[in-house]
Amino acid sequence: MTAISHELLISGGTVLTVDPELGDLPRGDVLVRDGLIVAVGPDIPATGAEVVDATGMIVLPGLVDTHRHLWQSAVRQIAADWTLGQYAERMLGTLGPRFTAEDVYIADLMGALECLNGGVTTVLDWSHIMNTPEHADAAVAALNDSGMRAVFAYGAPGSPAADWYAADLARVATTYFAAQDAAGSPGSPGTSEQLVTLALASLGPEFSSLAETARDVRLARELGIPTSLHVGAGPLGQKRAVTGMAKEGLLGPDIVYVHCNTCTDDELRFIADSGGHVSISPRVEMQMGHGYPATGRLIAAGIRPSLSVDVVSGVGGSLFAEMRGTLEAERGWQNHQALSRGEWPGELALTTRDVVRMATLEGARTLGMADRIGSLTPGKRADILLLTVDTPSLGLVNHLPAAVTLSDSENVHSVYVAGRPVKRAGKLLDHDLGALQERLRTSRDRLLTGTLWAPPTA
Repeated sequence: MTAISHELLISGGTVLTVDPELGDLPRGDVLVRDGLIVAVGPDIPATGAEVVDATGMIVLPGLVDTHRHLWQSAVRQIAADWTLGQYAERMLGTLGPRFTAEDVYIADLMGALECLNGGVTTVLDWSHIMNTPEHADAAVAALNDSGMRAVFAYGAPGSPAADWYAADLARVATTYFAAQDAAGSPGSPGTSEQLVTLALASLGPEFSSLAETARDVRLARELGIPTSLHVGAGPLGQKRAVTGMAKEGLLGPDIVYVHCNTCTDDELRFIADSGGHVSISPRVEMQMGHGYPATGRLIAAGIRPSLSVDVVSGVGGSLFAEMRGTLEAERGWQNHQALSRGEWPGELALTTRDVVRMATLEGARTLGMADRIGSLTPGKRADILLLTVDTPSLGLVNHLPAAVTLSDSENVHSVYVAGRPVKRAGKLLDHDLGALQERLRTSRDRLLTGTLWAPPTA
């Protein structure tokens, strides 16, 4: 018996493909069949397809966040006035040990739904909250239940890691990710693909030791999964972590380096030469004291960084806001340099189109998924975002990539993951948000009661 395929035609939108060959379409269609993009262009014939009228909307790839701590979603805003040292002491040292597996489940699920609501279809969940093996089971369950594409980055909450840490990571890999091959592939395309894949979140040489980092990287390579780790974080960058990793032969294209603010230019070139990837979080970096965002230095070294929200307990979860923060930080620095030389600033080196690419295709490349997501290219998975522009904040589209960077969650009309709708007409689907919010509130109250950050009574 022949299987019946499903076709979806997103019709009549302004299409920002992020594909250099296809470019932008002032008015175009995107045809999706069984979870894959099969055609992009004007007036695509699709008799029998389900039609979504995107007239007056921007159609673009789903956004990709390459480093976000979803487990902190119940304690949003609590770290809004904290430095990196205070965050380490209070969040990781005081609150982290209080988290149960249930706390991790509800925070991860609600954090993932925040991502989807804001147009983020793929996230690397940097989950350094593995207090027990049950915490890992809960995090994986939450990501699967959310319906989004995610990389579960399994991490230890401190150094040294627990005795059971390595064995449990292997258990998680075997139990939940047996279909993930050595390149990190999530399996077959289409609606049956495995949306959640696995990585290792290593504390890195600055927050642990070079020896422990070497064990992490080698363990990840034995399991055939990528590693994400923090380097260049404030004064800790003086440890020259990347230099040490290079001497030990640890660098490689399977590593995502987070931040890099106080890495040297030579270290950035080491990363570039090894094929490594970098995730930056300018808003958190500027707040917490990591150092000035390394955006321009990374680009000069030959690295196109991707974007991440990072600490959801400290900054808002909008990747649109992260695009704007990235632009403002780098432009402010370049203009300051010019003015310090007594010159008027010339042309802006970092453009709105650049940061849209960072939030889409470069994010996909960072996660090893550029062949599957990140642009509206025929053959890729249909992770697609529809932005409405008929709001007071936008009004009209006069500059397409700028309109994207000036958008926010209120503009996210519809979201598709592998061709399946997860948000339509401004509403998330398939979840009882009221019931989930109450579970999140219960978790928050238990975590904070009796601390200096007790929740408000209202």
